[in-house]
Amino acid sequence: MASGKSFVGAKLAKVLDYLFIDLDEYIEHEEQQSISNIFKNKGELYFRKKERFYLNELLEKNEKLIIATGGGTPCYYDNMTLIRDYDNTNTNSVYLRVSLKTIAKRLKSEKSKRPLVAHLESDEELIEFIGKHLFERSQFYNKANLIVNADHDVSTILEEIVFKLF
Repeated sequence: MASGKSFVGAKLAKVLDYLFIDLDEYIEHEEQQSISNIFKNKGELYFRKKERFYLNELLEKNEKLIIATGGGTPCYYDNMTLIRDYDNTNTNSVYLRVSLKTIAKRLKSEKSKRPLVAHLESDEELIEFIGKHLFERSQFYNKANLIVNADHDVSTILEEIVFKLF
C-alpha cells in the first residue's frame, strides 16, 4: 500500500512499451463500483475472490502487461505463486520495498481513498497499522522475483528494475 506500484508501473510500461493495468482500477471497471463500495457493501471476502478472479483473467491475456496489484493481493489464496510463476518464463514479480516512514507520509494524505486505513484517526494508529501489515505481509512480498528499494526517485527505481529484468 502506497509503495508507488501504480505510479512506477505506469512509468515502467511506457519505458518497455507494455500495456499498464492497475488491478484495482480494472476491478472497479468490471464491478462498476469503487473498491471502497465493494468493501462496504459486499465485504472483504467478496473483494478478495473477485481480485483473484480478475488477476487470473489478466495473466491469461497474451499481451505484454505490467499489472499493479493492491498491497494485499499477494497475501490471499495462492496469488503470489500465481503472479511469480504464472508461465515460468515470461512473468516476473517486483516488490517495491518502501520504508514505514515513507508509506505513512504517503497514506496520511490519501486515507479516505483507502478502505483499510480510512478509519484510523491518529498518526500513531496509522504507523502501527502499517508496521503490523508490513510484518504480516513481508513473507509474501519477499517471494517476489525482484526486490527493489523504492524510497528513491522514480528514475532510479525504473533503472534498477530494468537492469534486474534484462
